[in-house]
Amino acid sequence: MASQSEVIDRLRATFRSGLTFPEQFRMTQLQNLLSLVEENEQLIQDALHKDLHKPKFESVLSEIQITLNDLYFAMENLRTWMQPEYNIGKNLATRMDDCFIRREPLGVVLIIGAWNYPLHLILLPLVAAIAAGNCAILKPSEICQATEQLLAELIPKYLSQDCYAVLCGGAEDTKSLLKNKFDHIFYTGSQVVARSILLAAAPHLTPVTLELGGKSPCFIYGHIDIQKAAKRLCWSKFFNTGQSCVAPDYVLCTAQTRDALLPALRETLRTFYGPDPGASLDMGRIVTPRHWRRLMDMLEKSKGKVVIGGGSCEEDRYIAPTVLVDVQESDALMQEEIFGPILPILTIESLEEGIDYINRQEKPLALYVFSDETSVVTTVLNNTSSGGFCGNDGIVHMALPGLPFGGVGASGMGSYHGRWGFETFSHRRGCMNRSWLLERVNVLRYPPYSDSNLAVLSQCQIILG
Repeated sequence: MASQSEVIDRLRATFRSGLTFPEQFRMTQLQNLLSLVEENEQLIQDALHKDLHKPKFESVLSEIQITLNDLYFAMENLRTWMQPEYNIGKNLATRMDDCFIRREPLGVVLIIGAWNYPLHLILLPLVAAIAAGNCAILKPSEICQATEQLLAELIPKYLSQDCYAVLCGGAEDTKSLLKNKFDHIFYTGSQVVARSILLAAAPHLTPVTLELGGKSPCFIYGHIDIQKAAKRLCWSKFFNTGQSCVAPDYVLCTAQTRDALLPALRETLRTFYGPDPGASLDMGRIVTPRHWRRLMDMLEKSKGKVVIGGGSCEEDRYIAPTVLVDVQESDALMQEEIFGPILPILTIESLEEGIDYINRQEKPLALYVFSDETSVVTTVLNNTSSGGFCGNDGIVHMALPGLPFGGVGASGMGSYHGRWGFETFSHRRGCMNRSWLLERVNVLRYPPYSDSNLAVLSQCQIILG
C-alpha cells in the first residue's frame, strides 16, 4: 500500500500534467460519480444503517438524493461556470484591452468528512472539487466504518485513481496527513478539531474551508399555526436522531407559546414514532457509546425539567426524543451544541429579548424563525447574523444547490453547494491582455513625471459605465 506522501505525489504529478483541466474530463468524472451513487444505492443504505441505524427514507433523502441533486446541478452548469467572465468594469486607459476573470483549479485538495452524514458530507465537496478541475484526497470519518470502507472500495472503481484517492484511518493518521502540503483543505466537523486544522494549515499557508456547527436557535414568536410548527420542528430536530449540524438546537418562545407548543409536540412525536419511539423503524441511534454517554451526561447535569421523553438505553445507543422546559442560559445543555435528540425550550417575553439572546451567543450555522407574521421574520432576519436562515421550517434550506451553505464566525468559514462549491475550489485569476495601441496615453506614465501628466492619468482611472 502506498504511503500518504506517495499518494499525494502521484496526484500532484497528475495535476501538473493538466489531465483534470478539460471540461470533458471533469464531466466524465462527474458522470462516473453519478454512476457510483446510482449503481450502489442499496450498498450505501446498508452501510448507513449499520453505522447510524438510519432508516431508508432518511438515507435516500439526506445522503443519496442530495448528492445526486448536486451532481445534476453541476453537470448542467459546468460549461457556464468554466467560461471566463468578461463583465469587468474598465477605465479609459484600459478600454481597448481584453480584461477577464478565469476560474482555475487550485491543485491537490484534501477533503475531511464527518460521521453524521458520512456520504454526502464527503461527496458534495468532491463534486465541487472535480467540477473545478482539482485532484482530491478524501478522508472519510473513521467513526462510521461501514461507510468509510464502502467509499474506499468504490471510489477507485469509478474515478481516476491518478486524480482521486481515499485514505482511511483514525485521528493519528489524519494528523500525519495534515503535515503534508495541500492547495486547499475542506473540513467538516467540530470546532475543537477545526482549530487543529487551522494550525496544521498555517505553516504551508494553505487556505481552509471549515464547515462546523453551533447552537442553531428556533425562535417561535407571534401568531403561529402551532400544529404545523410542531410538525416542522419535530421533523427537523429529530431527523437523523438530532445528529445534524443544522438541527434546531433549542427553542426560544414566550411562556404562552411554550404552553401551547408542548401538547402539539407530544401529539406530533406520537404520530411520527408511535408510543415507543425506540421500537420505531424511523428512529435512528446515537453513533457510538461515547457520544451516547456525552449526551446523557449533559441531560443529567441539566437543571431543566423533562416534560417529554427522557428514556434511554445504553446498550442500544438509544435516547428518546426529549423536550425540557425551565432551561436557563447557564444550563449544561446551553454550553455547547447538543447534537442529539434533546430539545431545551427557553422562554423570553418579547421579540427584542429573543433577538438580544441570539446575538449574545456565537453566530450559529442556521437560524430558524417560526411566525405567521412577516414582520417578525423580517425583523429577526435584519437584526441577527447566521450561516443560513430559514423562515417557518428547518434544515430544508441546505438541500437547495442554488443557495450557499456555510457558517460565519465560530460556525465556520467558506461555503459550498452548487456554484458556491465550484468557486471555493477555484482560483479567480484576474487577467488583462493589453493592446500596443494608445501608446500616446501610456507615455503619460513614463518618467520624467509631471503634475500635468498625473492629472490626465487620474482622469483615465475613472471606471467607465
